[in-house]
This record gives sequence, C-alpha cells and structure tokens, in this order.
Amino acid sequence: MTPAATPDAKVDWDELRAVAREAMSHAYAPYSGYPVGVAALVDDGRTVSGCNVENASYGLGLCAECGLVSELQRTGGGRLTHFTCVDGRGEILVPCGRCRQLLYEFGGAGLLLETPAGILPLAEMLPQAFGPDHLTK
Repeated sequence: MTPAATPDAKVDWDELRAVAREAMSHAYAPYSGYPVGVAALVDDGRTVSGCNVENASYGLGLCAECGLVSELQRTGGGRLTHFTCVDGRGEILVPCGRCRQLLYEFGGAGLLLETPAGILPLAEMLPQAFGPDHLTK
C-alpha cells in the first residue's frame, strides 16, 4: 500500500474535473440517459480517465470506474492518488459502492476523492474496507 495522499498536495482539481467531463462526453448511455465520466491521478504523474458504457442487458453495463482502472492497467499500472467523477451536467458525483470497492483495489484507503462535501479520503467513503490485505495465500 502507498501512503495516503495529502489533501494539501498541489492538485488542480479543476483540471482533473475537466478531464472527467471530456471522458463523460464519450459515454455510451442510450438506456439510462445518464452519462458519467471519471478521471484520476496516478502516483507516477499520469492522468487516467473513463466513461460508462451501457449494454442492452442492463446488468452488463460498465461503470466509468471500470474504464478508468482498465486504462490504468493498460498504460502501466500504478496507484491512484486523486479521483473525481462527474455526471452528464459535469457536476461532481460520488461513486457507487461497487465502484468504491474497485477504487480501493487500485488506490487504497488514502485515495482522495472529490465529493460534493469536499475532498475526502476513500477510507471515509468506504469505512473498514475489505481488500487484498485480507486475503491469505
């Protein structure tokens, strides 16, 4: 696990949100009409993003966070440090529970999330999370 990112780190949340909005513009949401975009900083300085992709078999739709972690792995892996999510109006949105678990896998408890209530560590959004450290070999 990487140490928690610090809230006072020099992060341009406006720029990160702009990347999420751009990603949201590529969402495929013909069934719900609810496009979502996400963006995150990686511990090596990269920015990754993703958008939701729906499917006629509703349960098979992919949240934007799925696209983001796929992009993370495709471009070299690493740990997520800062994350934002926007809806179709470009407003800040919090990830669903499933996606919080996905973010925990790739960012840990210290991942900082932009929320309508301000910047919060994932540990506050997913308290007492289950993760890789709970699995024994």
